[in-house]
Amino acid sequence: MEEKLLNRGTGRRKTAVARVYIKSGTGTITVNKKKLADYFKNPVHRMIIETPLTVTQTKEKFDISANVQGGGMSGQAGALRHGIARALLHYNQEFKSKLRSENLLTRDAREVERKKPGRPKARKRFQFSKR
Repeated sequence: MEEKLLNRGTGRRKTAVARVYIKSGTGTITVNKKKLADYFKNPVHRMIIETPLTVTQTKEKFDISANVQGGGMSGQAGALRHGIARALLHYNQEFKSKLRSENLLTRDAREVERKKPGRPKARKRFQFSKR
C-alpha cells in the first residue's frame, strides 16, 4: 500500500506541464518514473529543479515524484521547479516569503511567438535589396 501523499503542485513553463507530488522521505526525486539524473542529463537543469528545495532547506526532507509532459528539457525543468515550489507552499505557508523573494512562485508567462505570413520566422525579415 502506498504512503499518503503529502502535497501536490502543478507547474507550467512554455508548453511544459509538471504534476509534482511530495511526501516525507530521504530526498529522492523521480521524474516520469526515472531518477532525476537519468531524465535530466544537464547539470544546469538539475540545479534549476533543486532551487526551491535549496531555498527552503528541505533537500533531504522530501521524496518528490513528478509527471512531466510537453515542451523541451528547459521548459520541463522550469515547470518542475514551479511545481515543487507550489507543493512546498501547500505543505508549509511559512515558505511563502522565501519562495516569493526568489521569484519561484511566479509562472513565467513567456511563450513562443507565432510565425507571421510572408516572413521566414516570427520577427526575422527577408534581406532587403535596394536595386
